[in-house]
Amino acid sequence: MHTPSQRQPLNQFLLLLMATTIAATAANLYYSQPILPLIAQEFYLTDSQLGSIPALTQLGYAFALLFISPLGDAIPRRRLISVLSCLLVMSCALAVVAPSLTFLLIAVFLIGVSANITQQLIPFAASLVSQENKATTLGTLMMGLTLGILLSRTLSGFVGEHYGWRSVFIMSAVLAAIFGILLQLFLPNNKPQSRLRYWPLLKSTLNLFTQHKSLQTFTLSGACWFAAFNALWATLAIYVSQAPFNYNAQQAGLFGVIALAGVIGAKASGKWVNKLGAKTLILIVLGLAATGFSITGLFSGNLLALIIGIIFIDFAIFSAQVANQVRVFSIDANAQSRINGIYMLGYYTGGALGSIAGIKAFSLYQWPGVVIISIFFILLSTTFNSFAKK
Repeated sequence: MHTPSQRQPLNQFLLLLMATTIAATAANLYYSQPILPLIAQEFYLTDSQLGSIPALTQLGYAFALLFISPLGDAIPRRRLISVLSCLLVMSCALAVVAPSLTFLLIAVFLIGVSANITQQLIPFAASLVSQENKATTLGTLMMGLTLGILLSRTLSGFVGEHYGWRSVFIMSAVLAAIFGILLQLFLPNNKPQSRLRYWPLLKSTLNLFTQHKSLQTFTLSGACWFAAFNALWATLAIYVSQAPFNYNAQQAGLFGVIALAGVIGAKASGKWVNKLGAKTLILIVLGLAATGFSITGLFSGNLLALIIGIIFIDFAIFSAQVANQVRVFSIDANAQSRINGIYMLGYYTGGALGSIAGIKAFSLYQWPGVVIISIFFILLSTTFNSFAKK
């Protein structure tokens, strides 16, 4: 176990390198979405076949959260990140030369698995700083994550449109190779916190969830607000394609720019959480999220109200995420990778359920249905947060 005196300092260059790598790696989870029509043209795919491409990418990511993330506590993270970087380069290369949908699906699943680099770097960075600096460090990393998600679709769409969809994966392979080399050169070595073998390590991961009531509370609270967030974004494009907006896909995509509010929220939250405490900050920003949803519902069909509401929501959700991860990483310093893997698996499961609930609510009750189900999730999240001790 590293004591504070043994902890290697995280300088600004290394923090920036980690944040940039997280941005470039997380982007891989969304690169395929804008180029799906181009892939469909080449392989003559149906809509259901096409939908399996982003689905397998996300499934690979979920698989890694459960089966790869715990390894960060048992083997040196620098070595694990190097292996995942190599896997990402090879997976992208397979996508470039994929002769059929089957090979492409294998490639995107492995891309999703190797994107676990992000979930190794976040606990790694947290282990290199003091408790007082965790919030600002995580805020910077979350800013990188948000930018990666925000810019991925725009970059992929541009490259795919001008140079073909396979060029997107060439670009991704080159970026993965560059960042993989840089991380190998500059990441410090760390001593593994656990000597458990693989299967006992996985079993201990589940035990950690049952053992720490705080982890259950933090995970359920985060899962609920991420469900509300995804209910919004899963239905927004459909909502604005109808009257009175009647926007096309490109115009609807511009709403993603508003997600910059999330970048600001992530960075600002890193400063506020030390002053207010995670529980209080989360309570405040969840109130802001509920206000944002209410504005979009009360002034339905109004563009300005929709923009203001989304700004409130994105700012609030990313602020809450940083504050929550500060709490998560303070649970057990010897099991940060396993605890983070469990937390993020719950987080993304909540997001998936929110997407399903949002689409169902929209099909039954249009936009007011989405607003109501989202506020319900926010209230549920607030309830779970109230059980937290800090």
